Amino acid sequence: MKSSRRGDVDPFIVMDVMEDARSLEAAGRSVIHMEVGQPGTPAPAAARAALVQAMAAGSLGYTVALGLPELRAGIAALYWRWYGVELDPARVVVTSGSSAAFLLAFTALFDAGDRVGLGEPGYPSYRQILRALSLQPVGLQTQAENRLQPVPADLDGVEMAGLIVASPGNPTGTMLDHAALKALIDHCVARGIAFVSDEIYHGLHYGARAVSALEITDDCYVINSFSKYFSMTGWRVGWMVVPPDHVRKVERLAQNMFICPPHASQIVALAALDCIDELEANRATYATNRQLMLEGLPLAGFTRIAPPDGAFYVYADVSELTTDSLSLAREILHGAGVAVTPGVDFDPHRGRQTLRFSYARGTADVVEGLARLRTFMAARSGGIVRG
Repeated sequence: MKSSRRGDVDPFIVMDVMEDARSLEAAGRSVIHMEVGQPGTPAPAAARAALVQAMAAGSLGYTVALGLPELRAGIAALYWRWYGVELDPARVVVTSGSSAAFLLAFTALFDAGDRVGLGEPGYPSYRQILRALSLQPVGLQTQAENRLQPVPADLDGVEMAGLIVASPGNPTGTMLDHAALKALIDHCVARGIAFVSDEIYHGLHYGARAVSALEITDDCYVINSFSKYFSMTGWRVGWMVVPPDHVRKVERLAQNMFICPPHASQIVALAALDCIDELEANRATYATNRQLMLEGLPLAGFTRIAPPDGAFYVYADVSELTTDSLSLAREILHGAGVAVTPGVDFDPHRGRQTLRFSYARGTADVVEGLARLRTFMAARSGGIVRG
């Protein structure tokens, strides 16, 4: 049977690493998971309890396409709490995870063949979703001196219909301050380039908070999710904020593509918005894990790292150790029992010389993973464990 060229997208390598790790675990090996950006904590307890209560009260069915009105209002209130932004709930679109939000955003904003810019290194699924929609991803090689975030100079002379920016970024955890984000937005506005702000790691910061594009302009798409800060990866519920004159277009797309987000997940998400103490305790754990990583990775030989501002990743330059991060990641998994992500997922040009380490799991796992890395890397180099 003939197949579409749109389906010829690259694999998501971290998922392959997860499968390799699962196979080892099934065979009885112990594996520390530093590969995937998944919180080690469940959805907040009160949020799970709210779903139990709702299920006991009656059946769950379709909701309206844009999401439960009370959830949209709750998300709008979050923007006031976090950023001091007054947001009309009518502009909030609840989605089946941020992945569905990207599908809706790219379909609403761009026509087949349009070129859309994205910083490299960056989240790999941007590139693959764009390709599947017959759009052309345009990689922008960011620089270490800019903490691997795009700057207007990276965009000069590049033809594009849109730009995707993530702050905090994946895989780097670096953030754009207000001035840097405004400079990118101003560049795009002046050239008629649609601006898409991926803010799914907002709430996870270790110094100054992240800046939302909505603090600068309403003429943008902002995408967020309950997966990271709210510890709800498997519930598959996210949201986006769109300009007022785009709401109906996105609603029509959502009606036809998804009908609605999962009702059960929306109930949990609504209750999770109020679980501030538990969520902030999770963030404190990530802060502890981050410090352990910044101290422990250099002792294992991973010295070329930059402290992340947010999210729960450390991105390491391993060019002194290898020119094949895929092989090194596999070697570490099978030799040390630690799953890490090769950089080829995030940067098709320079990713064979980088690794991403996640510290989203519990602190005990981070401590054990770092100890295994130190022992393994010392043996690999023929040296001794540093200490």
